[in-house]
Amino acid sequence: MAKNVTTIPATRNRFTAYPINSKKKRRVAGYARVSTDMEDQQTSYAAQCDYYTQYIQSRDDWEFVGLYSDEGITACNTFKREGFNRMIDDALAGTIDLIITKSVSRFARNTVDSLSTIRKLKDNGCECYFEKENIWTFDGKGELLLTIMSSLAQEESRSISENCTWGWRKRCADGKVTVPFGRFLGYDRGEDGNLVVNEEQAKIVRKIYGYFLQGRSPYQIAKLLTEQGIPTPGGKKVWGKAVVVSILTNEKYKGDALLQKVYTTDFLTKKKKKNEGEVPQYYVEGNHEAIISPAVFDQVQILMQSREQGKNLNSCVNIFSSKIKCGDCGGWYGSKFSILMTSTEKSSGSAITSLTAERNVLRRTWTKIPSSSFS
Repeated sequence: MAKNVTTIPATRNRFTAYPINSKKKRRVAGYARVSTDMEDQQTSYAAQCDYYTQYIQSRDDWEFVGLYSDEGITACNTFKREGFNRMIDDALAGTIDLIITKSVSRFARNTVDSLSTIRKLKDNGCECYFEKENIWTFDGKGELLLTIMSSLAQEESRSISENCTWGWRKRCADGKVTVPFGRFLGYDRGEDGNLVVNEEQAKIVRKIYGYFLQGRSPYQIAKLLTEQGIPTPGGKKVWGKAVVVSILTNEKYKGDALLQKVYTTDFLTKKKKKNEGEVPQYYVEGNHEAIISPAVFDQVQILMQSREQGKNLNSCVNIFSSKIKCGDCGGWYGSKFSILMTSTEKSSGSAITSLTAERNVLRRTWTKIPSSSFS
C-alpha cells in the first residue's frame, strides 16, 4: 500500500514566533560607537547616529525604537559601555526585535563577548544585522561569519594595543615625562609639555611635607586639610590617607620621574598591575623644577619607613614616637608602658619585682635615629 505524505508548511517564524505572513512591524534599534573622543571620530560618531536614525525611520515595515550609543569607549570589553549594556537589557526584556550597527568591530572587539551576547539575543528572539559585512545573525551562516569577523576585529585591537605600548615605552626610554595634569597637585602643563610649578598648589604640597616632618601621620594630615577646606587633587572635599601617602612618596616633587610604574597585563580587560620588575622602568633625574628639595624628600622616605616599622606601637602623637627605640630589645618608644603580671606574681607579691624591672627598662640607653632623618 502506497504511503501518502502531506507537507504541513510552517506558519510561524522559529526565532520570533510571529506568523510568517504577519505584517507586524519589527521594533528596530540602532547602535553607534567610536573608541575615542578625537575630533575626526566625533564626526564619525555623529554620522553614524544620523544615518541609522534616518535609515530605520525610512522603512515602512520597521518601528524605530531608539538609538543607543557609546562615545570614546573601547569595545574590548563591556564593563563601561553604558549604551551597549542598556540596549542589551532592553532587547532581553523583549522591547527590541532587531539591532542594526555599522560593523562587527562597532559591536564588539572581543570574540567571547560578541558570540555570547549574540547567542543570548538570539535565544530571546532578537536579531542583529551588521551592515558592512552583511551578516544577519538568524541566518544559518551568521554565527560562522560572525566568529571569523570577531576574531579579526580582536586581532586588530591587539595589534593597535601593541603599537601604542611600543610607542609609550619608547617615550619612556627617551625620558619624556607626562602626568595626568587635571588631578596632579603642584604642577601644570608647560608650553613644551613638561611640568611647570603651580605656586598656589605647591604651597599645599610643602604644607603636607611640613606637617609630616612635625610628627603628624598621613591620617592626621588628611583630616587637617579637610578641616581647612583645601580640595584634593581630584577636586573632592574630603582627603584620604592614601592621597597624602601618594604625595609624600611621589619622586616628581623633588624634580625626578620614575616612568612605567604600572603596566597593562591584558589588552582586552585593560587590567593594570604594579611593575615589580616584569617590564623595564626608567628613572629621569632633574627633569623639571622641584617643589621639595631632594634632601627633604629623602628624609621623609626614611622617616616613613621608620614609622612603618613602629606603627603598631604608637600613633605618632608624641614627638618622640617612632623616632627612638631601645638599644637592647629594639622596641619603639611609646607614651604608655604596661606592667604585665600573672596571677601568681600578684598573689606572691612579686609585682614589686616586676615594677623594679620596668623602671630598669626606662633607665636603659635608648638609641636615637639621627636627626637628619626627620628634620
